[in-house]
Amino acid sequence: MTDAPETDDERRHREKMAKRKAVQDAEVASKTVTEKGLLIVNTGPGKGKSTAAFGLIMRALGHGWPVGIVQFIKGAWETGERHALERFPDLVRWYTMGEGFTWETQDKARDIAAAARAWEKTRELMADPMIRLLVLDELNIALRYDYLPLDEVVAELSARRPDLHVVVTGRNAKPALIEAADLVTEMTLVKHHFAAGVKAQKGIEF
Repeated sequence: MTDAPETDDERRHREKMAKRKAVQDAEVASKTVTEKGLLIVNTGPGKGKSTAAFGLIMRALGHGWPVGIVQFIKGAWETGERHALERFPDLVRWYTMGEGFTWETQDKARDIAAAARAWEKTRELMADPMIRLLVLDELNIALRYDYLPLDEVVAELSARRPDLHVVVTGRNAKPALIEAADLVTEMTLVKHHFAAGVKAQKGIEF
């Protein structure tokens, strides 16, 4: 059975995709840096900043990378992602250093002290040559409320060792951090079920 002759529409599509492939191949070929530890910032008012970071953790674990997680604001919640990652005790180091959101503690000195402890743990993990990926969950919130010295944090993140990837999450990322980052993604809020009266749900929010 012979193949049916190519239609004009199929030919145009094939030629279009061939041109696109040539452009994409040239773009990829122009990149010369094969490996670089990235500073990644997930920010914005939309849902999914921490969720995206944990997705990246799963990718890293698939390659056998040891990872670290430091939570700056969130308290010791029972979350699905923590339960899942506890199944990788040989690869995951998780530290929940916050005491809850700022409107819950209502104690600035206490929040500053918690943020300082979290930053010390961050520095310890950054110095550990085994850690390949480090997630600093809600660090942006700690910086927003001046719980940590911004210039010092940005300087130390920028001076991290060359093979360490760091992900920072939280709304309202400071311009200095955005400037220092290699990759910045802003989650845009289009629609959220919370506005319609739906509470946070297990498996979706936590």
